[in-house]
Amino acid sequence: MTTIYNPIINNNNPPDDIFFVHEVFEPDTSTLIHSHYWGQLHFVSNGIIELSTHSKRFLAPPRYALWIPAQTEHKSYIRRSLNYCSMNICPPLSNRLPAYPCLLEVSAIMSAIIEDLRQRQITLATTEQDQRLIKVLFDQVLLCEEHDQFLPTSEDKLLQPILIELEHNPINNQSLVQWAQQLHTTERTLARHYKNKLGISFTEWRQRRKFIYSLQLLRQGMSVNETALTLGYHQASPFITLFKKYAGATPDQYRLRLD
Repeated sequence: MTTIYNPIINNNNPPDDIFFVHEVFEPDTSTLIHSHYWGQLHFVSNGIIELSTHSKRFLAPPRYALWIPAQTEHKSYIRRSLNYCSMNICPPLSNRLPAYPCLLEVSAIMSAIIEDLRQRQITLATTEQDQRLIKVLFDQVLLCEEHDQFLPTSEDKLLQPILIELEHNPINNQSLVQWAQQLHTTERTLARHYKNKLGISFTEWRQRRKFIYSLQLLRQGMSVNETALTLGYHQASPFITLFKKYAGATPDQYRLRLD
């Protein structure tokens, strides 16, 4: 059963130029479509948030914050429980960030500051120390590397069978050559479609899909070795390298955040 979360929106009276909301969301929680006077940067520390605007669907894992500009209508869905923080940035400060929704790669400094604010449940900077801390955080946000999407999608007819299969069966290890044979095309043509339509290679897309699936397996209590084997790795070390690339932490460090 889906839980509907209604965010408190007081667009006429934001409490400060930058303020925070901390939540622990239960599984199968969704928000109704809404917008804010301010921009929102969505952080999660132990899962994935799914968010949709009128034109795009985003997936944001822990190492990527999701930026939604002011006045942008959006809705979200949380499949599994997670710790959530939104950094709400009012104009004119929000005007210094992109005018469109995107993912921003989270630095180690940003993660540490957000976690400190979450643990202390700081929503407003009421001390000089916290004011300085939030200024550092905002400066770091401005330096973030921007990404269009973590797991891009396409309606390209040649890619659709692959994307649909890997969405439902992320442990499918069929090679691009095998896919090309199945779809009566060439490996070179498929590789070109991936780059042109999705902006990343077939290998990179499949690795990202496996990473997302690994979060689910770890949350279900599966060990790191079991997760690696399930994903098709012969040993844990390549999986750990993959996980650190996207989560900024090892699988064991991620599991500690779930407690």
